[in-house]
Amino acid sequence: MTDQPYDPYQQPYQQPQPQQQAWPGQQQPHQQQAQQGYDGQGYEGHEGYDDPYAAQQYTQQWQGQTWDAQAQMPAPSATSGAETAYMAQQAPQPAAQQWQQPQAPAAAAPAAGESPDAGYGPATVAGNARITDAQRARLEGRSPIIEPGMQPAALTALLGLLLAGAAAVGSYALLVPLVVLQAVTAAGWFRLNGMWPARQGIALAFLGALAADAALLVAGRENGPAAILGTLGVWVLLSLVLQLRSHADPDERMYGLMAGVASAALSIVAAGYLAASADAATVGAAAAAVAVLARALPLPTPASVVVSLLAAAGAGIAAGSMTGFGTKGALLGAGAAVCALIGHRVASYDYPSRFVHFTAGVALPLTAAAPVVYVLGRALG
Repeated sequence: MTDQPYDPYQQPYQQPQPQQQAWPGQQQPHQQQAQQGYDGQGYEGHEGYDDPYAAQQYTQQWQGQTWDAQAQMPAPSATSGAETAYMAQQAPQPAAQQWQQPQAPAAAAPAAGESPDAGYGPATVAGNARITDAQRARLEGRSPIIEPGMQPAALTALLGLLLAGAAAVGSYALLVPLVVLQAVTAAGWFRLNGMWPARQGIALAFLGALAADAALLVAGRENGPAAILGTLGVWVLLSLVLQLRSHADPDERMYGLMAGVASAALSIVAAGYLAASADAATVGAAAAAVAVLARALPLPTPASVVVSLLAAAGAGIAAGSMTGFGTKGALLGAGAAVCALIGHRVASYDYPSRFVHFTAGVALPLTAAAPVVYVLGRALG
């Protein structure tokens, strides 16, 4: 023992041993040392501790849960309730609790049923992932037009040549590639408008195309306009009834009605190849196929359009020489090429996906050329 007064700041700190657990009534070595330092000695001018709870005061400091210095919470300040709750959740746990409860962030994954889009702000030019590519292109001053490319153009050319060859064979042979064209048109138009899946609308439009084909086969080519327009009128009413039975919002129902009517109209109008004469269908389908294939060449847009029209006119002359059109096939081929390029442009609008390129990008050029093939075929034949 020493005669100097006890200075708590000079007392060496001894790390408590975790394997030695203090039982009730048992004193640890550091507790005995603390008691020995206070039994007979006190501060200057004071007597030693006679209170039996004096030693227990220091013993209880080591029997409780120990906290690290970094775990102490700061003094409360004038913060908001939300910040205080967040700090309370992020406060480290005591040493004893860290062995029992593993630390895990509460917001590591979204809650069940929570929308993954919750919490995202409005679209920005900086690159918010929740805006479409077309919206980002417009905000950055770029064009939202992406052309289908060579592979869809090759499929369009293949389908057009199948239509041309089948038309030369007969109406029932033409029906096979025509049904494929109408199905791809119905699906591609809905996907081009961002409505997917739309099974009811696609099925309704395709059924309208089949109904038009059946009406043409029964009524004959001479009654082609009546069969097509009559089927189109009935299917517009069916599309209206389908949207009236929907429980969606009024804006969504109107948007679905417009997409459904347009898809049914395009699919039914494609039956114009079946309504036109065999020679006109052969020339027009071949010219549209060549026009789309030439449009996909890596040329500037104005030059590509000119080359496409010239190639279609040449294909019309070549196909006309094998049929009864002769040189008049050049005019029919050029007219079909103009409509095919319009359909190609529509399928390129608004940053379409790869699925759109291989559906609408393949079918729309041939579908858009069908009315001109019928009209010019009757006028020039």
